[in-house]
Amino acid sequence: MYELKITSQFAAAHQLREIRGGCENLHGHNWKIEVCVQGNTLGNDGLLIDFRVVKGETKRVIDELDHKFLNELASFENTEPSSENIARHIFESISRNLKIQGVKVSKVTAWESDSACASFWIDD
Repeated sequence: MYELKITSQFAAAHQLREIRGGCENLHGHNWKIEVCVQGNTLGNDGLLIDFRVVKGETKRVIDELDHKFLNELASFENTEPSSENIARHIFESISRNLKIQGVKVSKVTAWESDSACASFWIDD
């Protein structure tokens, strides 16, 4: 099994509506996003997938979130815009659009600070 990881980042504001305390107030983060993809077979070029493809798909999703108030986006209309749900949203969005035979998104991690992150993956 091969696994590749890229990192990206975006800045956005959110409010966690169901949390008692400061996080119910409007605040923002500079999220660092890690996207991992995996597969069993390398192509004739010796690559699982070109990093540029993963970066491009990640950028497409991140651009929808960057410098936005996440609570106002349709993706989080009925879901808390927590780091957990941000990781899941990015995972599902990239997975829908990444159409490379034998390659799948294996995990997405959303770091909201240098010391706190949440990951989403699907157990097979």
